[in-house]
Formats: sequence, C-alpha cells, structure tokens
Amino acid sequence: MSLLSPERARAPGSLADASVRADEIAAELLGLLHRNAPAEEFAARLAGVEALPDAVQRKPGLVELVRMAMALRNRLEVHEQRERGMLAVIESAQDLSSRLDLNGLLKAIVGRARHLMGSHLCWLTIYDAASGEFQVVVADGAISERTGKMTAARNLGVAGIVMSTRLPFFTPDYLHDNRFAHDPVLDDTFRAEGVAALVGAPLMCDDNVIGLLFVADRYHRTHTAINVSILCTLATHAAVAINNAKAFAEAAAALEHADLARGELERHVRDVQGAAEAHEQLTSLLAKGASLGALCQSVAQLLDGSVLVLDEACEVIGRGRAPGYAGTAADAYAPHDAHSAALARALRESRQAGRSVVAYSTQGELCRVIAVLGGSEVLGAVLLFRREELRDVSLRTFERSSSVIGIVLLSQERVEAGKSREVSALLRTLVSPRQDEPALTRDRAERFGLDLSQPLSLMVVEMAQPRPGFWSRRLRAGAPAWDHVTDEIDGALVIACAATRAQDAVEALSAFARRELGDAYRGVLSRPVRSAAEMPAVYAALRRALPVLGRLGMRGCIVGQNEMALYSVLFETHDEGSLHAFLDATIGALTSHDRKRGSELTATLLAYFDCNQNAKTTAVRMGIHVNTVRQRLASVEELLGHWGSASRALEIHMALRLWSLGMAQPRPQDEPG
Repeated sequence: MSLLSPERARAPGSLADASVRADEIAAELLGLLHRNAPAEEFAARLAGVEALPDAVQRKPGLVELVRMAMALRNRLEVHEQRERGMLAVIESAQDLSSRLDLNGLLKAIVGRARHLMGSHLCWLTIYDAASGEFQVVVADGAISERTGKMTAARNLGVAGIVMSTRLPFFTPDYLHDNRFAHDPVLDDTFRAEGVAALVGAPLMCDDNVIGLLFVADRYHRTHTAINVSILCTLATHAAVAINNAKAFAEAAAALEHADLARGELERHVRDVQGAAEAHEQLTSLLAKGASLGALCQSVAQLLDGSVLVLDEACEVIGRGRAPGYAGTAADAYAPHDAHSAALARALRESRQAGRSVVAYSTQGELCRVIAVLGGSEVLGAVLLFRREELRDVSLRTFERSSSVIGIVLLSQERVEAGKSREVSALLRTLVSPRQDEPALTRDRAERFGLDLSQPLSLMVVEMAQPRPGFWSRRLRAGAPAWDHVTDEIDGALVIACAATRAQDAVEALSAFARRELGDAYRGVLSRPVRSAAEMPAVYAALRRALPVLGRLGMRGCIVGQNEMALYSVLFETHDEGSLHAFLDATIGALTSHDRKRGSELTATLLAYFDCNQNAKTTAVRMGIHVNTVRQRLASVEELLGHWGSASRALEIHMALRLWSLGMAQPRPQDEPG
C-alpha cells in the first residue's frame, strides 16, 4: 500500500505511518513523476496526506511536498504541450517548402492543428468571392457529411468577426454567444454536431482574408494565448501554401501564353520560395531556442536592413543589422525623440489593422513598424529601417517575423513571471496581515538575500504608466547592487531591503526613476522595521502617506516616513469636523476678516512664513511695498495675538498650509504623471 494513499492514512496505526521519513515520500513522488502518472494519482496522494491526523507534526510539510510535485507535473505537461506545438510548426514549415500538393499539405496542417489543440473537430475553409461564402475544403475528426460540406456567409458567425478584425476569434459557447450575428442554418449544423467551443484563425493574403482555419470542441473550453498563436502560425502556413499554389498556377499559365513574361514570373516564384524559406528559417530558429538577438539578425539579413525590437516602454531590447548595410537611422533611435509621436500613431494603426505601417522617414531611410501582440496584450514592436520600400512578398516576411518574435517575447515574459513568482509571494506575505509560518517566510527571505532577524526598510512608490509591474521587471533586470525584493502590489511598486542598505535603495531607485520617468513618481521610505510582524502596519501607514504626498503636490521624490509624520497626523484622521475646528481656532480670525473686508491678511502671513519671515522677500513675492507687508503683519498680530514663539508659529504655519491646499473641503487625489 502506498505511503501516501488515503487508505494508509485512515488505517490503524496510521499515526505511526505518518511519521515516515520525507525522503521516502519524495522517492514515491519522484516515481510518479518518472512514469508521468496522471493528475488523478497525484490528487489521490494529496488526499492521503491531508487525511493524516492533525497531531502529526510534519503534516504541513508533507502536504506542501505533494503540492510541489503536483505543480512540477503540471509544469512538465505545459512544456510538453509547447514542444508539441513547436514540432507541429516545424513540420508544417518543412512541408511548406517541400510539397507542391496543395490538398495534401492543407490536410496535414488541419490534422496537426486538431491533434495539437486536442480538439474534436478541425476544418479549413476558403473564401469564394463569386458566392460571397466560405466553403470547407479539408476537414479532420469525426465530422458528419453535412458538416464537411457546410458554407458560411462572410458577414455572419465567427467568419464575420474575423473578416472585420483580421484577427483570431474564439468563443467557449458558440450557440449562446451574442457577440456576432448568427446564421440559423449554420447553428442547426453545429447543434446537430454538438459543437460548443470554437476558435477561428484567418488565412491572410495581402490585406484580405482568403480563408479560415477552425478547431472546435463538443464542450465549453477556453484556449491559451500560446495555443491561439500557434494556430495562427499554422493558418499562415496554409495561406502561404495557397498563395504558392496560385503563384505556380499563374506562372504556368503565363509561360504558356508569352515568353516575355518569363523573367517576371521567375522572379515572383523566387520571391514566393524565398518567403517560404524565410519563414522556415525563422521557425527553425525559434524551435532551436534562438535568442532574440539571433532572430533580429536573421530578419535583418533576410530584408537587407536594420531591425530594432522595442518593449512596452519603446526601449530597445533587441537589434540586428544586415552585413554591408550602411544606414544609421536605427542607431539614432531614442524612445522620446522627434519621431516618437509618429511612431505611436503608426503603432496604433498597426495594432488595429494587424499589419505593418510606415511610421516615418529619416536620413534617407524608411522606418516600417508592426505591433507585437501576445493574446490581447501589446508585448512591444518591431522596427525595420531600409532605404527602399519592401515588395509584397518581403513585406509579408517582415510581418510574419513579428509573430515569431511575439512567441519569443511571450516566452520570455512567462519565464520572467515564473522567476518572480516566489519574490512576489515573499513580498506579499511580508505586507499581508495574514502572514505565513515564520520559519517558511524566513527561509524564503534568505534565498533572496534578506535577513528577517535584522531591521528592514520598506518603500512604496507610485509610478507613471505603463504600469508598476513593468517597472518592477525593469528594476529586477537591471540587477542593482543593493539586495532587495520588489513587486507590484495594489497598483504601487513595493520594495523591501535591509535597513542598512535603505539609502542605497533610495539613490538607486531615484536615479532609475529620473532616467525613465522624469518627475512622474513619488514614494515613501519607512523607518527601520524591527521584525516581520511589524511589516503589515508599516505598509498600511506608507500607503496612507502616498495620497498625502499627492495632495501636497510632491513629485519626483522619495520621502522618509519620519518627514511625513506631522502631515500624516492631520491628513489621516479623515475627521472633517476636527480639521474645521483646528483651522477656526488657529487662523479663523484672519480668514473671517478677509471674507468680510476683502483683505489678504491670510495670504500675506503664509507668504511671510514661506519666505523665512523676511518682509522684503515677502513684498517682492506678493508685488507690494514692504511697508504694506509690515502694516498687514501688525493687523495680523492684533487679530491673532503674539505668534513669535516657535511652537505657536509652527501651529499657525501648518494651519495656513492646510488653508492654502483647501483641505477644509475634499479634493481629488493627484496621480503621478
């Protein structure tokens, strides 16, 4: 009987069995992983451990061990799925360059798409301009004769959505989805077939949808972004195959009618073959795990130009240059130069159209750009600099390269997300009122260079768009010299580090933020935190202090918690009556006098304090005579009494600052940038 089985846990003497050494349990879990056991067996093992008596001291550790094994098994399954997807793409690319049999190639693509997606049905349709309908040409799976011969109007169903957007579309429940106009005949066919979930990817030629590739399931299902991306790549292969067939047919007809057209046809055939080889080359590089730089260099050589890959903030993360290309526009690129507005406009057009767009011309070179998408998110952009415009086939090669680069960026993003998951878990545990077991938290912290037995400092920073999560990744990628953990929490950047390195952290972050954001940030640094148990309260205080900075109009700075203490006491009360009482008791006589007489005693006294109690400087700031200032100050003293003592002056100055900020009435909270 298994050490982890539920029967063993409930059997007599199970308390003694539960004390079995962790290495024996680990060995059994390794055995399950080695033979690629199904998820049900891992679930059964978890149930067995959870059924152990609570008196077993090592029960939490055993539960965590089984869960880790389950997570590893799921991760391996995801990797296998991705590998199968890449192999299918490679096989399709190889077929594309080796087969001339269009029908056989399309059948191979449809079969691979269905098996790769693990779906019940798959079919490919081609658009017939004469009838205005999409007609099924090849299908795979247990499909009835009626389904295999169905047609779809271009403005109804999923076909209508894809025709209008030129983008893939999926629905988990086709028959009950109201996002598109339904075709009653097609609905009856799908109802008889039992179709529920449906994904459609367009076959693009120039800017036209020439066909659709569908996979369908007889149950409700949601597909991942990588699955949809690979399906789009297979659809691209099918479009290339159809284009190849048309190109070869046109070449044969032209050769029969006129020898004069031979040269042009040969050039077209070479371009088509070159496009297929280019796509195969890029796909092969992708399958071999080539770096982003290697892909950029390959695209630059294929298109004889310079290539830049940008991230979400338009920073360069990859580049390549064709041998012998002498253009300098790519080297002169900067994220916020004179061409940034034109580039942003071109990226919006590219995302909407799903095609590349010429952004601008500089130094005799054209800059063509295409947005790189991952699911519904923009991952970045690809820029191509050339002295001449691209021909049609080269243009399609450039646009197809963006999908390959998108897969790499999406993969890098997921790898980064996996690496930062433990960092995020640690930081959220530290600032959460419900903290994990101290020993587990301490072990996690030590892996990232934090010693929870020593004082820590916490920093909370508001930053401008795109979003704090992007900036946290940029900070981690920069690998600063100060040990820290950083992540986005509740829309702000949160950083924890040793208290002895707090000043280093402030200087490093300030330098980074000034370089990337200018003054579109603000933050608060905590006092030294003596224990992890104090972290949640300190974090809550720092989050309350951020709106205070916004209301005080502070930008481009990181302020110490001690510096905010006096303001926070007043702002955090949220007691409007108390604030009114404080203002009336302190400067009420002044404000009342100004309202009745239309005078400016209150503003004059505030300017006097802000000018270090210098009457001449106050007069210059307010544009009045110094004697007028002295007369007003005399009137102030008559109304408020003597205010020369330090404590009295501080109280009055604070009240004046609150009065100037309009704190007696609520006001919107400012945001950085």
